[in-house]
Amino acid sequence: MNISMHKKLTIALVAHDRRKADMVDWVLFNAEMLSHHKLVCTGTTGGLVKKALENQGIQAEIECMNSGPMGGDAEIAALVVRKQIDLAIFLIDDLNPQPHEADIQMLLRQCRVHNVPIACNRYSADLMITSSLWDDETYVPTEPTYVYFERKE
Repeated sequence: MNISMHKKLTIALVAHDRRKADMVDWVLFNAEMLSHHKLVCTGTTGGLVKKALENQGIQAEIECMNSGPMGGDAEIAALVVRKQIDLAIFLIDDLNPQPHEADIQMLLRQCRVHNVPIACNRYSADLMITSSLWDDETYVPTEPTYVYFERKE
């Protein structure tokens, strides 16, 4: 995929064990574009992504956190809270239980609360990284508002 984006993003990449091959395939499909951005990954995913890109001769800035079960999801959530992540791609294994489910939910929640776009499948990820809004100087994301509406019956 060839897309020209001027803004340098910090993109979090997280994939559960049974989704890691899918993540590597997605990264390779988008390798040229992703090589212009900073990638922050959970440990094992980051190692696989780095190796796959190197095998293709592609240099990329990749920072690896701990693995998910060892706190990597929480480390990335902390970056989200500090506004240091622009986009998150989190390929979740929805078919098998995860021992660190609380950390997974925390990362998803922090992305929602702090208005960080998060894609949980490849199609959403492709739509998000190819959005023209990244370079649109006039676009300002609307902050989430939490307003209580009393229900009238």
